[in-house]
Amino acid sequence: MSSPNTHPLHYPFVSNIVEEIKRPITDEMKLFEQKFYESMQSNVPLLDKVTRFIVTTKGKQMRPMFVFLCAKLVGNVNEKTFRGASMIELIHTATLVHDDVVDESFKRRNFFSINALWKNKIAVLVGDYLLSKSVLLSTDHKDYDLLAVIARTIREMSEGELLQLEKARKLDITEDVYYEIIRQKTATLIAACCEIGVLSNDADEVLAKKMMEFGTFTGMAFQIKDDLFDYLTSNVIGKPVGIDIKEQKMTLPLIHSLKIATEADRKYHFNTIKRFNTDKKRVKELIDFVKKSGGLDYAMDVMKDFQQKAKAILNDFPDSEAKHSLNLMLDYVIERKF
Repeated sequence: MSSPNTHPLHYPFVSNIVEEIKRPITDEMKLFEQKFYESMQSNVPLLDKVTRFIVTTKGKQMRPMFVFLCAKLVGNVNEKTFRGASMIELIHTATLVHDDVVDESFKRRNFFSINALWKNKIAVLVGDYLLSKSVLLSTDHKDYDLLAVIARTIREMSEGELLQLEKARKLDITEDVYYEIIRQKTATLIAACCEIGVLSNDADEVLAKKMMEFGTFTGMAFQIKDDLFDYLTSNVIGKPVGIDIKEQKMTLPLIHSLKIATEADRKYHFNTIKRFNTDKKRVKELIDFVKKSGGLDYAMDVMKDFQQKAKAILNDFPDSEAKHSLNLMLDYVIERKF
């Protein structure tokens, strides 16, 4: 077994990192798979067919891992913890299903997406069904504190998506607006995981807010890492290099580079984003410009700053296996290759 001080980069395979993170919650994660599937079941055969497909094509399930680890950080995993983890995964899955419809994407984790297999109408309705099940799971068990977190999270994720779409049309995203977009779009769900984990152990308002902040900082670092992948000449996350530029998404490396650019360079590269975002030569020029102007280094520094803020919160807790795994998770978030 690896020592607690092993850095994720020393692992030969990513799966080893994830397994080490999951070590304190191995039994819980195995049991969760069954409980999550049960939370999606219905009386409609078509729905059950789709949900079986969802379970068999699941990802690393990082978000339930956050729920269980945060619960163990302050207490134990109990039935309310499992319900909270299922609620989070239902919301996450619903947003992925809806995103694939909006983005007209036909692949998800190297599998066909639901809209590719069952068409858009069924995919949208399945996404709606999963969202409703997340709410019902809380109300059926009178977990009203978890319901409040879930409702806020769904609202903020929707606001973040709409804010990004609005800004993509105008291309007027400042650094502060970018942080708000990624906080709402990505960080708010990880924050909800951490908050729900401690709330399942009857945490007070102060502790719940503290863990929400931990999740927010972690989620901010996670999304900046995702945005950095757009500038790698080769990546294995399944999205082509430069896809954010093609979709006119203003991410941190680009925002910073344009901010410090000369007027002539700024005008030229804005024109690339507006009118030549599908021109491979112009997109490559823009990627090279971001690299040379220090946009990637700047984003990496900001990412590491969010990571350190999250680690500072963890430092307030006594040493435990859960704390060790959460620290490993924070390293994994910024060192991962996909």
